[in-house]
Parts: sequence; C-alpha cells; structure tokens
Amino acid sequence: MRRAVTAAAVLAAVAAVPFTPVASAAAPYKGANTAAVQDDFNGDGYRDLVVAAPYAANGSVEAAGAVVVLYGSSGTVSAARRTVITQATAGVPGDPEDHDRFGETVAAGDLDRDGYADLIVGTPHEDVGAKAARGSVTVVWGGPNGLKGATSIAPPAGYGQGMTYCRFGMSLATGDMDGDGAPELSVGSGCEGASYTGPFARTGAAAAVSRQTVTGETRGVVMGDVNGDGRAERFWLPGPTDGDLRGPVWVDTGSSAPAKLPYADGHAGRVGDLNGDGYGDLVTGISEDESLANETGAAHRGGEIQVLYGGPQGITAGQHPQVFHQNTAGVPGTAEDGDEFGQSLAVGDVNGDHYADVLVGSPGEAVGTRSRAGTAVLLRGSASGLTTAKAVGYTQDTAGVPGAVETGDAFGAAVHLADLDKDGKAETVVGAPTENSDGCVWVARGSVSGPVPSGSFNVCGRSAGISTYEVKGYFGAATTSVHVEM
Repeated sequence: MRRAVTAAAVLAAVAAVPFTPVASAAAPYKGANTAAVQDDFNGDGYRDLVVAAPYAANGSVEAAGAVVVLYGSSGTVSAARRTVITQATAGVPGDPEDHDRFGETVAAGDLDRDGYADLIVGTPHEDVGAKAARGSVTVVWGGPNGLKGATSIAPPAGYGQGMTYCRFGMSLATGDMDGDGAPELSVGSGCEGASYTGPFARTGAAAAVSRQTVTGETRGVVMGDVNGDGRAERFWLPGPTDGDLRGPVWVDTGSSAPAKLPYADGHAGRVGDLNGDGYGDLVTGISEDESLANETGAAHRGGEIQVLYGGPQGITAGQHPQVFHQNTAGVPGTAEDGDEFGQSLAVGDVNGDHYADVLVGSPGEAVGTRSRAGTAVLLRGSASGLTTAKAVGYTQDTAGVPGAVETGDAFGAAVHLADLDKDGKAETVVGAPTENSDGCVWVARGSVSGPVPSGSFNVCGRSAGISTYEVKGYFGAATTSVHVEM
C-alpha cells in the first residue's frame, strides 16, 4: 500500500466483528507487564490468541491481509468470540491494497502501560510512497472492551537511508528493558533494526527511539530476561550472512553496544525458563538447511534449533549451545532435505510442571508420500534443561487431531503455546496456513501429561471471519510466537 508512514494517532474505533460481544472487565492493575497482560487485550484475565492471515482478501483486493484475535475464556477459544482487523477496519491507518500482507508478523505488549495488551502488526511488504516494500508497523490499542483505536509506528529518522526493500516490521518483539513496567518495542527489517523505549503515547510516540546499525539486516529479534534482574535483554538475529549461513546472534543489554555471541546461531527465537532456575533461556531456530540455501554451512539437514541457558551473568560469549534436530536421539521424525524443522517456535508450560516446553514447527516435513504436509514436535523442559524425554510429534494423521494429511498443508508453519483458559497449562496451537483455501489452526488443551488431542479442534479462516479471493488466505501463517521470516 502506498502511503506516508507517520506517528499520527488515528483514534476512531477499530471495527470489531465478534459473533458474541466481548464482555467488559474491571480495569486491571495499571503498569503490569506480566506475561498475562502481554496477551490479554480486554483485561478479563484470560490470555487471547492472535492468528494472522496475511494473504486474506479484502473484496477483490488480493492478499491485503487480516489479523484475527480469538478471546480466551474458561472454555478456551472459539471462532465465535473474535475480532477481525484489517487495513479496511475503521481507525486502522492506510488502505488495503494487493499484496500488502498485513499481519505477516504480529506481537503483543502493553505499550502504553494501561494494563491492557496492545496488538502490534507488521506489514513488511507494504509500499510506502514510492518505496517498494518499505514496510510498516501498526499498533491497535487494547482496553476494557477489547481492541479499539490504532496508529502507525514511524521508523527512526534516517532509517534505511539509501537502501531499498527494507521490509520494516519483518520481526517484532516486546520486553521491559528498563524495569518501568512498560515494554520496549524492537522492530527488525531487511535494512536495520529499530528500538523504541516505552511507554508509548497513543499518538504512537515512544519515550525514545534509536536505530540499530551494528548488525544490518535483522531477520529476527528476541526479548526476554536471561539474567534474573527483572529486565529484558534483547537479541538481534541478522539471518544468514556471508560465511555464517546459520546466522549470528548479538546480545544487547541496553547499557552498551550489542556484543556478538560467537558460538550461537539462529534466524528466529524465543526466551523461556526451560530448567526452572528462574533465568530465561534463549531458543533459536534455523530452518534453512543446505538443500534450501544451495550452499554448505547451513543448518543441519532438515533444520535445527539451539538452546543457550541463562544465569546470573545472562548468556555469555563463552557458551556453546545445545543443539536439537531430527537426527538427535529421541526427537520424533527423521531429518530430510527441506523439512524446515525450526521454521516456527513457541515456548510455554504445557503440563503445569513449571518447566517451559518448546514446540517446534516443521512445515516442510513429508508425511508418508504427502510432501510438505508438515509436523510439530514438542520437546519437554526439565530440571536439566530441554530434553527429548517424552518428546512427541503431531501431524494431521495423529489420533484425535482433526482433518486429514494432505500435500502442501504446511502444518507447523506457525506454532504457539499459551494458557488460554487459565488452568495453569498451556494450550498447543499449530497453524496449517495452506489447509484448504483459507487455512486453519489446531488447538489442543494442556493437561498434566501434556497436550490432549482427544477433543481438540480446528479453527479455520472463513469461520473466523476472513475472506479469500483467488489465492489462499494463509490463516495460521503467524502467531505472537515466532516464525522465520524470509
């Protein structure tokens, strides 16, 4: 979409289209920056689920993009209790145009420190003025009645000067780096990173803005507390570089220039406490193997994930990562060219044992003779860290998982773990964006033994309010957990 990105607020209401009205809730504690508040857009105490459909149509406008919020409750989520947001929604800046792909990336955080989560939407392929794929980032504000009012987040002054196809919004992350209860916002792109210090005004203005020029392209960015001081660290992941196809990792504490972690690799990542020691651990994914990169030195065949463990000193330069792939003993499946193991990642506690688990998407995995049917693999956290004990893989051939395995479904292109019904155990969410013409997400409740396929269900794009035209809608292509953006 061609427009000038500004930081001007557009405070008209975002049109909500839930079939069942979203109940108002008493205002939560102001300034809270807990995990729950980062996902709870209406303050009812339940975390909400964001599912993007970046190729959804707006009438005959192809791949304009849409984002659906499914509101959590004691009965988990459903298509009936939702809000759909597009660039045609009243109050959202801009207009839908062909291949804007609004919602290519999504994140959440309480940017204005009012106690309600705000939705952050990346549209990295959006044209801005005469600049093709300049990219844009939009914030839709949370409140007692859900999401209402939106504004653009402007790139920093001098951003991408002399560069083209920057794809601002290619990655998004939030985390409180200064301990004031308001998360900072980090935005990656194909040109350079951008950092915004909270709290934000509803004009879109941040307390401070800076450019991250040390790492250049920032395919991924991750935020989380890895040293236990109550403040997030930031990790910039530039993506494949000359001589380092696995991708370097830079750590940024906010108090000094970013420092490279020489033994770490990754294209996308998440932070969570896998061993229950009170320190966040960094999990990164590298899904591009040599068959996809057409070069040597890429990820292990089929893709891999890496883990670096936090501690009192955080994650230090001398640490070597723990590496998992489908040839690691105990990991379900077999490593094959183009499996894309690590294309998506989620971290959460699926069984209430207080160890974070890791869900890994592998959308390129063949199931029998059906290519790119996809799979998702759950690895368990423990006192000794991430382990393959009780690891399990899920496909649409798994007993209890609805649907059928079909060529090209890409089950696992996006994954998510979050406690949507407040029972202390995360639901497992897996996107299959090319299932049928609209795409679907699979949702399974957590239990003391882990995800429960029996009684699990699909939510598909059309039932959740998106439209398609001549191309698939890709509902389930992105969640607020991460996927590797190409």
